Amino acid sequence: MGLPSQPVTLSVEQIEELNRKLSTMRHDVNNHLSLMMAAMELIRFKPDMAAKMLENMTQQPPKVTAVVNTFSESFEKTLGITRP
Repeated sequence: MGLPSQPVTLSVEQIEELNRKLSTMRHDVNNHLSLMMAAMELIRFKPDMAAKMLENMTQQPPKVTAVVNTFSESFEKTLGITRP
């Protein structure tokens, strides 16, 4: 991973933007995890809904990955971090 060779200075606006994006990422990840937990609880009490709820649960991890990747790309761009 290519880290900057000099210290990085961020403006207040850049820090504010990163913080907003971090907050959005946390919110989105929590939402996807909540959907998974709700689906598991529903399966526990209504086993006949397992197929539908399992489909819902399997859709969530890629969404979490996408949200984390989006934030990571923005974070790395702001800090000047490059990938080989």
